[in-house]
Amino acid sequence: MNKVNFSAGPAILPQSVLQQASEAIINYAGTGLSLLEVSHRSKEFVATMERATALVKELMQLNDDHAVLFLSGGASTQFFMAPMNLLNDDEEAGYVNTGSWARNAIKEAKAFGKVNVLASSEPENFNFIPKGYEIPDTLKYLHLTSNNTIFGTQYKEWPTTNVPLVCDMSSDIFSKPIDASRFDLIYAGAQKNMGPAGVTLVVVRKSALGTVSRYLPTMLNYETHIKNESMYNTPPVYAIYVSMLTMEWIVQNGGLAGMAARNEEKGALLYDEIDRNPLFYGHAVPEDRSLMNVCFRLHDESWEADFLRLCAQNGLDGLKGHRSVGGFRASIYNAMEKEGVQRLVETMQQFEREKA
Repeated sequence: MNKVNFSAGPAILPQSVLQQASEAIINYAGTGLSLLEVSHRSKEFVATMERATALVKELMQLNDDHAVLFLSGGASTQFFMAPMNLLNDDEEAGYVNTGSWARNAIKEAKAFGKVNVLASSEPENFNFIPKGYEIPDTLKYLHLTSNNTIFGTQYKEWPTTNVPLVCDMSSDIFSKPIDASRFDLIYAGAQKNMGPAGVTLVVVRKSALGTVSRYLPTMLNYETHIKNESMYNTPPVYAIYVSMLTMEWIVQNGGLAGMAARNEEKGALLYDEIDRNPLFYGHAVPEDRSLMNVCFRLHDESWEADFLRLCAQNGLDGLKGHRSVGGFRASIYNAMEKEGVQRLVETMQQFEREKA
């Protein structure tokens, strides 16, 4: 029985991408050398970098107002790199606290300017997305976290404001169409929908840069990487290559509209079972449920170990929930096939029969 990978990250990748990536480890682009040992200045890898950049622009429908960067350090580095590049000490940025990663972004931003936490769902253990809060026009930017892996909530629409938007899209990047032109900065760790851990996508409006008065260390200055086309230092070549392959797969499977339809179908299948099955209930309020990370629990928590054992017997891996929520978490990113979700639904039904 093939295993189905519900891990929150590093997460599932398309099988065709894994096959192509494995071949490149031995012989990359016909060079007779491994991708892991070729120069990042070689014409073969420069072509990969250029193609990866072009794919981001194609998928997000970006023009030359935005730069596309492939950096290291994960989204956690962007928590401080974003305010370092965008926010002066005497300026104020707005943040919305919707989970652990948003909270970490808030913590880091306080080192570079004034932080106004406009709204928070923490009192309800982050089971909803705050709405209807006031957004001052004086803010330098408004920071959002589009999807919350731990608590299973996701923005369905963006706040209405003229304030520039900054967004951590690590866990739902490329999962649905967005109007990227609304954002001054988008960043995302690759290891959910885009590729393996090790590279971070940054999309930044060029005109938003160069406005801070502080000294910016060379490696932490977005303009450094724009001028050097993401190759100021040796980039994570393998992670970028696999990300390029994954974006090619997205294009071949209907682009972002295709991914949205795919994810909505899988989400509906699983959430319908959670709502139907008397043993289970969902963590997030229905209107804010994530299509990437489905968090759910048993009414009788003493049965959790039994359910996880049954999942393991049925080849379902990575379903244990985060300690902040408990229960279970099914991460159903782009590459998850409907058949994998169907197997989980059937396992939940089998568990219901056993406990009836």
